[in-house]
Amino acid sequence: MKAVVYNGPRDVKVKNVPDAKIEQPNDVVVKITTTNICGSDLHMYEGRTDFKPGGVFGHENTGEVVEVGPGISRIKKGDHVSLPFNIGCGFCKNCEAGLTAFCLTVYPGMAGAAYGFADMGPFPGGQAEYLRVPYGDFNCLRLPDDAREKQDDYALLSDIFPTGWHCTRLAGLQPGESVVIYGAGPVGLMAALAATIQGASKVMVVDRHPDRLALAEKIGCIPIDDSKASPVEQVLAQTRGEGADRGCECVGYQCHEPHGREIPNLTMNNLVGSVRFTGGIGVVGIFLPKDPGGADQLAKQGEIAFDMGLFWFKGQSIGTGQANIKHYNRHLRNLIHAGRAKPSWIISHRLPLDQAPNAYQHFDARDKGWTKVVLKPAA
Repeated sequence: MKAVVYNGPRDVKVKNVPDAKIEQPNDVVVKITTTNICGSDLHMYEGRTDFKPGGVFGHENTGEVVEVGPGISRIKKGDHVSLPFNIGCGFCKNCEAGLTAFCLTVYPGMAGAAYGFADMGPFPGGQAEYLRVPYGDFNCLRLPDDAREKQDDYALLSDIFPTGWHCTRLAGLQPGESVVIYGAGPVGLMAALAATIQGASKVMVVDRHPDRLALAEKIGCIPIDDSKASPVEQVLAQTRGEGADRGCECVGYQCHEPHGREIPNLTMNNLVGSVRFTGGIGVVGIFLPKDPGGADQLAKQGEIAFDMGLFWFKGQSIGTGQANIKHYNRHLRNLIHAGRAKPSWIISHRLPLDQAPNAYQHFDARDKGWTKVVLKPAA
């Protein structure tokens, strides 16, 4: 089968790799109909992780079940399914608590596993024609009869829609509260959509790319361009000097100031300044235990110079970590099915699999108009 293979920093190719197949009785094989390029893939694409050459990218996957193992009882051949990027067993202590991003069984020695992701197991990604899904009965979310009609909306259930939602929950957002979201990439825009659906009174989105800020404004958010003035000052001006009730970090450790210089602690410290006393901050932008390509010695060790004194003085709280996709995806699927959510408004490009190398190049460069890329292996 064909798949997007990582060769080294900023070098991916579509190559032939061994076919996905049933390896354990509880496996299923899914024919991938839509697989997305995620901002998290860019960390690996740029060589800023220890993702091994020869590995297959792709953790945002949707498709049709074509084969099931003898231990599968619920999922059937022909089902259209969304696949959470985190692979859970369904029976360990964390999975039973709904913390499927931190499964203790699937990848021994590590809490958590994922498709095509650095440090999260040997599982090939789904930027390919087919994908093996372990613990298929647990990990496959069956899609309703409009799966083909709304496939681009459902394609965002595997990661970014639930992750954006998760960020607002980590921050503790309540109806009627204001929220500031740092980052208008796909996850930040999904956090903005989530906050809107949840009844936030004011949603402010900080970025510097006009096309992304325009997408945020399209759903009623207040765009804040941090290249024009201090984002903290702009947020304070929008909130009568008090700061937002809640804040969301949707950028991660490779954040940059407007002139392009990487400053790993930039968004975290801006959030401390932007959020009110006793407010909450949610962090889903990726931060790693080690970053050999980091901008300074602290960053290389996975550390940042954090405004702990101001954070403590303001009595704020922080929630962090990858989203437990299964905790949210069924409910968000139902919102899409009922027409209450249409996350595909952020998709800028729908491309066949063989155009993945070109898509990675444009998306990594943050070229104008390249907001969210979905690949169609079956096209």
